[in-house]
Amino acid sequence: MDHEFLSVEEFNTFIQQWSGRTIKVTKHEMDDIDQTVLHLQSISYDQNLRRIDDYVPKHSLLLNGDGQIGTLTTMSNVPLPSSNYEIPLQDNSLYEFNGETFVITTDRGVYKIELA
Repeated sequence: MDHEFLSVEEFNTFIQQWSGRTIKVTKHEMDDIDQTVLHLQSISYDQNLRRIDDYVPKHSLLLNGDGQIGTLTTMSNVPLPSSNYEIPLQDNSLYEFNGETFVITTDRGVYKIELA
């Protein structure tokens, strides 16, 4: 299936359908690649009203659930420090979906979300 760019609203409609499933999130940020596997209980969004600088994102996607995170370089996994995985979002973030995999592209990195 071809990939399709989505609005944030369309992205939300599709990703909500994955609640209750186990997902894998692969994050490519600079020279760092992390993989997280979590049981997705719910999806929510956070608006950061107390931004001090541009490093703190305006909005965040919160993938709520318990899981394990690991780097591909060390091949070791540890529990997530909290019961959610946060993806910083910006006004210019791009959302793609090919029917099986979501890709979110931000100024900081690329996040691939797929069923585990």
